[in-house]
Amino acid sequence: MVGSLTAALLCAAGLASPAVAGAAPDPEAARPAGAAGPRLPDGLAPTPPMGFNNWNATHCRAEFDEAMVKGIADIFVSKGLKEAGYQYVNLDDCWALPQRDANGKLVPDPKRFPGGIKAVADYVHGKGLKLGIYTSAGTKTCNQAGFPGALGHERGDAQQFAEWGVDYLKYDNCNNQGVDAKKRYVAMRDALRAASQSTGRPIVYSICEWGENKPWEWASDVGHLWRTTGDISDNWGSMLSIMKRNLPLARYAGPGRWNDPDMLEVGNGGMTDTEYRTHFSMWSIMAAPLLIGSDLRKASPQTFEILGNKEVVAVDQDPLGKQGTVISSAGGRWVVAKEMKDGSRAVALFNETGRPQRVATTAKAVGLPQASGYTLRDLWKHESFHTAGTISATVPAHGTVLVRVSADGTWADKPPAVELGLDGGALVEAGKPDRLTTRVTNLGRTPARHVGARLTGPPGWQVKATSPASAAALPTGKALTTSWTVTAPEGTPTGAYPLDLRASYRAPGGGLVESALPLTAQVVVAPPAGRSALSDLPWISTTNGWGPVEKDTSNGESRAGDGNPLTIDGKVFAKGLGVHAESDVAYYAGGACERLTARVGVDDEKLLKGTVAFEVWADGKKAASTGVLTNQLPAQGLSADVGGAEVVRLVVTDGGDGIDSDHADWAEPVLSC
Repeated sequence: MVGSLTAALLCAAGLASPAVAGAAPDPEAARPAGAAGPRLPDGLAPTPPMGFNNWNATHCRAEFDEAMVKGIADIFVSKGLKEAGYQYVNLDDCWALPQRDANGKLVPDPKRFPGGIKAVADYVHGKGLKLGIYTSAGTKTCNQAGFPGALGHERGDAQQFAEWGVDYLKYDNCNNQGVDAKKRYVAMRDALRAASQSTGRPIVYSICEWGENKPWEWASDVGHLWRTTGDISDNWGSMLSIMKRNLPLARYAGPGRWNDPDMLEVGNGGMTDTEYRTHFSMWSIMAAPLLIGSDLRKASPQTFEILGNKEVVAVDQDPLGKQGTVISSAGGRWVVAKEMKDGSRAVALFNETGRPQRVATTAKAVGLPQASGYTLRDLWKHESFHTAGTISATVPAHGTVLVRVSADGTWADKPPAVELGLDGGALVEAGKPDRLTTRVTNLGRTPARHVGARLTGPPGWQVKATSPASAAALPTGKALTTSWTVTAPEGTPTGAYPLDLRASYRAPGGGLVESALPLTAQVVVAPPAGRSALSDLPWISTTNGWGPVEKDTSNGESRAGDGNPLTIDGKVFAKGLGVHAESDVAYYAGGACERLTARVGVDDEKLLKGTVAFEVWADGKKAASTGVLTNQLPAQGLSADVGGAEVVRLVVTDGGDGIDSDHADWAEPVLSC
């Protein structure tokens, strides 16, 4: 478990299914034998539900109240989210009093909802939107205060919800008393069906069972969507782990039955805008429910820009109802493709790693027919180009390029697509020139003419081309390759600095086209000669599955500096790094180091929980690794030959069962140079 606040909610689903590539089979074939039963009213959730849920932003704090819910409904209308397709405004835990009334009915908290739930539903309906509510398939809900659950009260609670005007039910899994999950969730399905028949109020049914009993195998005749994982957290590692566990389940999704990898964290502040665009892109190509988890009353313009991108929403809401499937994923370079009803393909080029990478595929590989050319629409830049068949981009660290590609016969009306790229990294020692190589490659069927490249850095930096930066023409597949020297001023502090690579060219017909690729230069310091404790050296970059990477303490919880002494199987270590899977900590070695040694294991702070594996990477090659380690093992020795490497990376993976409780220690890590 990664944090105490949600301790009752998370689970380790332990998926081990391989990624599914190619077209999804008939959804009916995915239904297990014997799963037939009375379905909820037909026609609900033909596309993944879109809306809002307060939990990620507020939990049970006092700000969750009637005014907030009405305010979110107002924002849906005023900010164009309703027009973009968002319709459900959903209440999560803590809306009720801790006790039922004398008649066994649920009672809304009068402080939070003085007008009652029906009044809120009426307000939301008046905006042309729908209201959702929450309870648990147990005796109490998941909050520590323990509000009434619906186990044994399914018929009465479902009737209350329908009479209040509720349109959507999230049904959690806490305090379930060990009752079989299928029985509990089928009981509420039947109760909702009966309530709908008596009131005329159909209710979308969200099964929040955390994937513990593989609901994708049995719930297509029970609910309209089902959680496939434990709860998401607002950090890169959590989002990435959940995405990886949901992707293999594509064949189970379809109209009226959706895999649910949990709510969106976009805008909550724990990730960068680049990472949030990846989050939104990947949820959309997975045909996941899009439930906003940030308080829109405080949201930035960038948050609204991401959530309101209608071209990305259209990928999620495509009426064919296919979930995207994995085409390739080697080296953290993911290609995920989704068949669309109009015959086009949405394609996500996703870079899992902490450095820019070229991610590439072809029109044939994503299932498009042979054609002389293809229209390629960039859904974040809102620009259209044509390609001869290659679909590729240099994707920033943790970024995603989302395109829609079609063999529609109109490709010749668009300019050729060009790919901008950088060979190698951009690691700069202040005062010393670093050599970089850029490429501008024509992916189109027609030539790109009068091509020019320009690279710029921050004020005071010197950037100079040392080979030609222009070309009269680039035929299909040809590249303009330019060498540059980049020099940061003497005394520039370590850290990341922006570089901007731009290309301009003329398309057939003479129109000027400009393209840009934002890059990052990292100012670094060479490690000293001899043996150095890694926790005493500056790192280049870190990613961590829960909270920040900690120096000389365990990972702790979500805040910086909240760790404990590094402890593995009762042994305390004074020096090291406390991390949480999935994690990646990169150091500059400058080609002058020979070996990295460490003692590694699962920290004792999560008792008997946690499974992880450790890896050391020297540039792009794995130099050492462990098998899966558990909390019951003593610290293991790890030694890696990193001779000649420019960058050394310390990686911790989740051991194959998700990131729950994966607190890992790099104890006494030493770099010898």
